[in-house]
Amino acid sequence: MDYRETPPPPQLAGLVKARWTLAADGAPGAWLPQQATPDGCVEIIRRTRGRSRWDGEQPSAFVVGLVDRPQPFEISGDAAFEALRLWPWAWSVVGTIPLADLHGRWAAWDAPDFGAIEARLAAEAGLDAIGTAILAAPSVAAMSSATAMPPRMLQRWFAAHVGLPPRAWLRLRRFQAAFETLPGEASLAGHAAERGYADQAHMAREFRELAGVPAGQARTRAKGPFLRS
Repeated sequence: MDYRETPPPPQLAGLVKARWTLAADGAPGAWLPQQATPDGCVEIIRRTRGRSRWDGEQPSAFVVGLVDRPQPFEISGDAAFEALRLWPWAWSVVGTIPLADLHGRWAAWDAPDFGAIEARLAAEAGLDAIGTAILAAPSVAAMSSATAMPPRMLQRWFAAHVGLPPRAWLRLRRFQAAFETLPGEASLAGHAAERGYADQAHMAREFRELAGVPAGQARTRAKGPFLRS
């Protein structure tokens, strides 16, 4: 499986996490099991060839909401995808489906051209600034301070723009930051400390719940937000 990411331009860093492509390398008639892990984002996905299925066959264009557990899916051996990974608050600018209706699932959505989406997001300077402040904050208290939103206002903002409480979303964000930087790490204990976990046991529990595999396995199988087969 060939998976690649391209970071967004600096002016979109508070709204877009990445563009990505994925190409399978199997036989066209084969179904290849895959697993996605929670990444705290909304994914706008186009399948450019082949087939995919998650709770049924998927169309060629769809959107995936926030997931909070490991999500198995399958792709055909000749499948290829291109996608735009948004921080969840950016979805309200471009999306036509309520964020709450996308929690833990996908829905068919014929998205505009990715360039057009990014151009529309580039006009949202205020939202980008809030997103940038949130992404830099290591705690809920720091989010409140950085965005100048009192705790109750921050809770309401997250309910409307993320669909999860701040603490729950921050947990997914911390996990994904640890997951995607784990390959090549020599020390799991050192990695746990660097990524904000209390200790290695704390990170291990999070990986079992959110990745579905121990951190030691993820170290050799993680690719972006996916576990390679």
